[in-house]
Amino acid sequence: MEATWTSLVAATATAFIALLFARAAWHKLSDFTAFTGFVADYDLMPASRVNLAAMVLVGLEVLVVVALLTPGGNMAGAVLAVGLLGLYAAGMGININRGRDRIECGCGGAVQPLGWQLVGRNGVLAAIAALCLVGSPYALSLSEAAAALVSGFILWVGYLLIEQIMATTAVMRLRR
Repeated sequence: MEATWTSLVAATATAFIALLFARAAWHKLSDFTAFTGFVADYDLMPASRVNLAAMVLVGLEVLVVVALLTPGGNMAGAVLAVGLLGLYAAGMGININRGRDRIECGCGGAVQPLGWQLVGRNGVLAAIAALCLVGSPYALSLSEAAAALVSGFILWVGYLLIEQIMATTAVMRLRR
């Protein structure tokens, strides 16, 4: 059976979003104390709830990865990914509107202060996560699945490069 293009798109998006959230969760778990500090810096909840919120966020990110990689879990993982990306964008937008744009986003990867470009980035990432819903990534042959995995990985590497450029630009903006 030959896969439809929607299944290839869904599989590529699934691979990319799984890598994105795996990296983000790993970053947060590797220095959980720093991550709780990032959550506290957003000042969106009482200090007594910051640790719990940080644990829930990391748990949900791990759940996204597990759901995306589990047959039958793709829809739940994609919806959760879209929701988390939207939640993160909303938190960023609230703080930018408060004039608090020198907060580290805490997304993982390069250090990035809050800015509207990160809110836009999250919108694009949420759109990619929504692409996981356009077809069944599990309806692919082995060679088609391999092609989708490689495509998702290449997309992720491109994302890392763009993220580094965004971080460098943001740091240069803050130094002016």
